[in-house]
Amino acid sequence: MKTINQFHAYLRPLNTVSNYAKIGFGIAALGLIALTSCSANDDSNDLNHGPGFDIPSAQDFANVRSQALNNITQNFQFNADDGMISLTSDNGVAITINAGCLTKNGNPVTGMVDLEYVEIFERGNMLTTNKPTMGLMANGGKKLIITGGEFFFEATQGDVILETNCALQIVAPSALTGGFDPDMILWTGVIDADGDLTWEEQANPTGQGGVFPDNNNDYLAFIQNFGWTNIDRFYNDPRPKTTIYAQAPVGYNYTNSAIYVSFDGEASGLATLDTYANGLFSEHYGEIPVGLECHLIFTSEVEGVWRYAIKPYTIVANQIITFTMMETAIASEADLIDMVNNLP
Repeated sequence: MKTINQFHAYLRPLNTVSNYAKIGFGIAALGLIALTSCSANDDSNDLNHGPGFDIPSAQDFANVRSQALNNITQNFQFNADDGMISLTSDNGVAITINAGCLTKNGNPVTGMVDLEYVEIFERGNMLTTNKPTMGLMANGGKKLIITGGEFFFEATQGDVILETNCALQIVAPSALTGGFDPDMILWTGVIDADGDLTWEEQANPTGQGGVFPDNNNDYLAFIQNFGWTNIDRFYNDPRPKTTIYAQAPVGYNYTNSAIYVSFDGEASGLATLDTYANGLFSEHYGEIPVGLECHLIFTSEVEGVWRYAIKPYTIVANQIITFTMMETAIASEADLIDMVNNLP
């Protein structure tokens, strides 16, 4: 690289070139060198900040997840004065609500009621909405649970959220999750301050864990409260267990990204690495089977859509898995859901 002193030579008087021309030439040369020097450190060569590689904020990531949930939310309206209300969802879930049990600030409800309803049966939607199936164990740890359906109910009148004094009844087609499983019970979803969901066994479900086979061997369940409810059972695997760790690309952490684990052969469940320390995501409960064939999925946001990476692994003890920015790609919500649903 030329020095400033070297460029002084361009500014000395010459017999054939005017001083003004020499000055102009020198300034142009300095500009060319400056441009050349800058190009070596241009942001387009920085994988974290070049075109399409901007790091999202926590709010950006929360927004794309919220939009995914809005996209699968179903809205119903009914008159509470009609008594027993029967509704059918997009996936054929039969819902029965006794409107006479609804209360508003402790008083019986009359008139029109709005009902928001969500149903999730596949791991693609579990991922985009951040509603994985992690059940709370007696020791305080979490473990994958296999679902017969995740459900959310919220009834409102005006801006007031309603309550119910008696159970809602649902009949969920068991064919949506691989057929009737007699070990299924009801779980309640608890969302923490970070917006993450944990499933807890319902304390006092009605008989058989609150889940029964109907005449078609579908899941008949009695849901005691509005909010999140799950028909589920713990995933069982006799192999030794381990803890795994994963590192996201530079610039990504627990606030603006997430890493999930899809167990091969278990299409009705999705685990998550739900702790973050020392730059690593982890399933720190030690409940991942050694030898498990699975796919780890990194997710984040970019310009209102999804940045992701999907990597197959066979789990070994204390495994550390690394995602790099060059391994990521960009997809629409629909395409990401399809990719995750089509995993083994």
